[in-house]
Amino acid sequence: MLSSLRTGVKGLWRASSRALQTSSTLQHDSLFVHRDTPEDNPNIPFEFTEQNQKRVDALLAIYPEGHKRAAMIPLLDLAQRQNNGWLPISAMHKVAEILNLPRMRVYEVATFYTMFIRRPIGKYHVQVCTTTPCWLRGSDAVLNAIKEATGCEVGGNSPCGKFSLSEVECLGACVNAPMLQVNDDYYEDLTVEDTKEIIEKLKKDEKPLPGPRSGRFASEPLGGLTSLTEEPTGPGFGVQDGLKA
Repeated sequence: MLSSLRTGVKGLWRASSRALQTSSTLQHDSLFVHRDTPEDNPNIPFEFTEQNQKRVDALLAIYPEGHKRAAMIPLLDLAQRQNNGWLPISAMHKVAEILNLPRMRVYEVATFYTMFIRRPIGKYHVQVCTTTPCWLRGSDAVLNAIKEATGCEVGGNSPCGKFSLSEVECLGACVNAPMLQVNDDYYEDLTVEDTKEIIEKLKKDEKPLPGPRSGRFASEPLGGLTSLTEEPTGPGFGVQDGLKA
């Protein structure tokens, strides 16, 4: 009986061990652990400009006393925009000082959200979505076209310093896949030729027209409307005669 019990236990262990699976480690080009560098260290002072300080005051006024910390993300975003698109540690310390919070509370937010860029980047931050809908529609070709046109690798800057390239998860424009984001603008329904044209215009500091490149206005079906194509019916439509007033 003891032998049978041991055999059963070994069988369960083998079955459970075979059921264990591991997935590959997911990577992102965002910086999550700070290391002092000549361009990013606590000794470099950061102060909001006079104009941005007015924005800081306006943001803080939105939140009631005791809840000012809710302004952390808007303040970090404002600091990043002031600092040429990336967020130095001294700016994080400034936000912690304004909100009267431990610096660690700010670090937690700034390293959690990939919208906060923790390294110097170029004038044009190109973010390519490679999640399933975009991938199925050719995002790999779009990404390779950007690499070729700018000389960027994912997570790096171009040799000229004007471009930075990131590979990102869903940007919420799946219907218009493949797409990319440049700073605050979306470019959708892309082909390789569209992508090259966008990059060439940015090289000349011209702003390409944001939005879909397929001719549609937003996210409507490419073949035309499939619903709501007739005038709506009036009250009582489809009601049994016996139920009509």
